[in-house]
Amino acid sequence: MKILRKKEYTTALKVILKYISKDSRNRALHFKSQLDKKINNLDNFPFKFRQSRLHNDENVRDMTFKGYSIIYFVEEEKERIAVIDIFKWVKKDCDD
Repeated sequence: MKILRKKEYTTALKVILKYISKDSRNRALHFKSQLDKKINNLDNFPFKFRQSRLHNDENVRDMTFKGYSIIYFVEEEKERIAVIDIFKWVKKDCDD
């Protein structure tokens, strides 16, 4: 399967890498390298990770990596995986 990284994902990843690089450029590069390896491995087992809690579609999956959620969509008919987004999950208290 071909792996496609959507613009939203690459934009969010750049922000994360910029933040990490404030502390250490090498840590940012290592983070990206490890993340790329994990994403590139999706072509072997695209349904390895759980169905996304944010989407009611079994083809939308959540991969976790060092506290970040990576959302991707498995398009079996097109034989590709679209990496949609990456974000740090933050639980917020709501006292409405």
